[in-house]
Amino acid sequence: MKKKKKSKRLNRLKIWFLIVLFPAAVVLTTLFIVVFYLFNPITVVNTLKETPQQLFEIEFPEENIPLYQEAANEYGIPWTLLAAHHRIETKFSTMDPLLSPVGAEGHLQFMPCTFVGWTHPTCSGKGQGQIPESEKTDPEVIAKYGGYGVDGNGDGVADPYNLSDALYSAANYLSKNGAADGDLERAIFQYNHSDKYVKDILHYYRLYEEQFQKQ
Repeated sequence: MKKKKKSKRLNRLKIWFLIVLFPAAVVLTTLFIVVFYLFNPITVVNTLKETPQQLFEIEFPEENIPLYQEAANEYGIPWTLLAAHHRIETKFSTMDPLLSPVGAEGHLQFMPCTFVGWTHPTCSGKGQGQIPESEKTDPEVIAKYGGYGVDGNGDGVADPYNLSDALYSAANYLSKNGAADGDLERAIFQYNHSDKYVKDILHYYRLYEEQFQKQ
């Protein structure tokens, strides 16, 4: 009888272990592994080396390379610089809408007065202006007021919402502000007066140089 009682106790202990202790042991082991990984100095250092751009990267649209090259070659700047601007400005045109809260328009985010020209009579302040829609995309109006907008695809319209036109316009702007002479930092800063912006553009420019120019 004693042996049977002892056997029943052992069986109960085994069942209790399987139901309670074993799952608890698995949970504790998992927590230990997670904590060790998170606070392992090597893991922390490697994570810190990664920039936010690397952690949340967007797939590069290789089908756009001919468009980048065409516009960049026209104005004597690196096409990888143009691609970097496209990445930073609208995440390769994945932003919806392609209109910023401050009024920057299109694939490469031009303020209307920069696109049409600051000598336009309605332009002042931050550059939104009160430019009629019919004038915003008219190459003759843009030429008259000294804007950077360009009819890149030759359809008679310079439209910041057309990717080819937007890329030609951005290439035009960067070229005239130093990029054609190799002064990339000045050109980038003129595009957006922010040191962080310059740093971000140069990050992608160098990344694309390394990734594509060696192919």
